[in-house]
Amino acid sequence: MRTPTLEYLHLFTATGRLTPSKLNKIYSFLDWDGWSGERVVLRPDGTIPVARLYINNLSEREIAKLFYVTNIFAFEETGRENRERWQCGVEFLGGVELASDVEIISMVKEIVCKLGLDNIRLQLSHAGLMKALIRELGLSSVEEAKVTDRILDGDWQVLLEAKTAKPELNRFLSPLLNLKGKSSDFLQNIKALCPHASSDLKSSMEDFINITTLLDNLDCNYEIDITAIRGFEYYTGVCFQLLVDGKKMGGGGRYDNLIPLMGGNAPACGFALYVDPVMELLPLENKKSDESKILIKGEEPTPEIAKTCFKLAQSLRERKYIVEINFSEQTPGGQHWIISISGSEPGQFDVTDCKRQQHWKVASATEIFNILAEQN
Repeated sequence: MRTPTLEYLHLFTATGRLTPSKLNKIYSFLDWDGWSGERVVLRPDGTIPVARLYINNLSEREIAKLFYVTNIFAFEETGRENRERWQCGVEFLGGVELASDVEIISMVKEIVCKLGLDNIRLQLSHAGLMKALIRELGLSSVEEAKVTDRILDGDWQVLLEAKTAKPELNRFLSPLLNLKGKSSDFLQNIKALCPHASSDLKSSMEDFINITTLLDNLDCNYEIDITAIRGFEYYTGVCFQLLVDGKKMGGGGRYDNLIPLMGGNAPACGFALYVDPVMELLPLENKKSDESKILIKGEEPTPEIAKTCFKLAQSLRERKYIVEINFSEQTPGGQHWIISISGSEPGQFDVTDCKRQQHWKVASATEIFNILAEQN
């Protein structure tokens, strides 16, 4: 999917995607149209535009599996971080919840594996479980809002501090928040501590157990860490993030409330990978890069020599060689091969293998290609 760079602000505020702190980091302005106008933003997120496109154009489909590669924009005061950033993401709209949750988690694992990023950690949490847990505390609406805000800021200790008249729930809270498990068995053990929980809490726990059980059957490595995910107000079910050395590379989860808030009707889940930090982890290498670097050196830029240089460079580039043309007296370093062309002997090429200290004098481009093929 390709979506517009400009989107209406209300799409992000109505869905709760922009919290007050995030509103300070968007580029927003009035799209003036004659007598009236509407506030628009430079796209701060990849999911909302895809959801809008789905509602407007694809909502008759029972299932839509969409992906995007796009830039997003975020204001950054220090100037040390990019304000234009890139994401690639997948959105699964419709479908059976358990199967689609596992499919996107399996997909993101497959992607990072194919990229050769073996040291990435996958952390799982469950937003529905956390929201049910907050409601289970029986707090007033004001207290519940305060607790939720502190949790969204990463202060999970507030749950342990919250006063509740349910001793069973108190026994359940601490093990759940401190859980660092790597299989569904850990969740089964935690579930046994609170047999009389509400239906919402039980349902969310069962959903989390079913997802992790299926991931176990697929030999998918993950870590359960309930407190790892911030900003879970966006999600309604399982949510996850990818980490390398403590730095977030991407994340995703289930967000069933989003499409209805935008006027549609479909469950949904998805993920995004942050292209910039992922690219920093990938080695910039070309298996032929060293052997295929060639400098074509024209002794002087006469029309005939220039024509020969450019034609030879084109032929070599078509054969996947990295070619630089140079007409100056100085010879840049770092080249494996140097091919010199002069006007003193028309049709003659001096070929030098700089690494092996070998030299040939040939009369045609075909001979050059043969030498390169034999030596490489």
